Amino acid sequence: MFKTILLAYDGSDHAKRAARIAKMEAEAHGARLVVVHVYEPVPDYLGEPLLKRRLELAESVLEEARALTGVPKEDALLLEGRPAEAILEAAIGEKADLIVMGTRGLGAIGSLFLGSQSQKVVAEAPCPVLLVR
Repeated sequence: MFKTILLAYDGSDHAKRAARIAKMEAEAHGARLVVVHVYEPVPDYLGEPLLKRRLELAESVLEEARALTGVPKEDALLLEGRPAEAILEAAIGEKADLIVMGTRGLGAIGSLFLGSQSQKVVAEAPCPVLLVR
């Protein structure tokens, strides 16, 4: 049923649970699993040291996702931008049949309700979205 499953991963507890589910779904369907981690841009005025640190942190989060899922490097995407928009673009670019993500991430507020990023992805996704709590 699914040929390509996209896992949106941010390192949160919800994302870790989503990683396990995405891996199981990919194995069950014989699907390709693509992992994406999105980090928000650092304003230029904050300087290069902060950007370098932010990029190192983002790379470590993506590596954590790879370790949880067994996804090869070529199927692990590190993107800069607004999370929901980048996830949606990746889903289109990778021709995802399913997006798997946590209901709440590590956003600035921690989100008391359904996370704003997951809510936007659900509303605009070109394919089904599986939200994991």
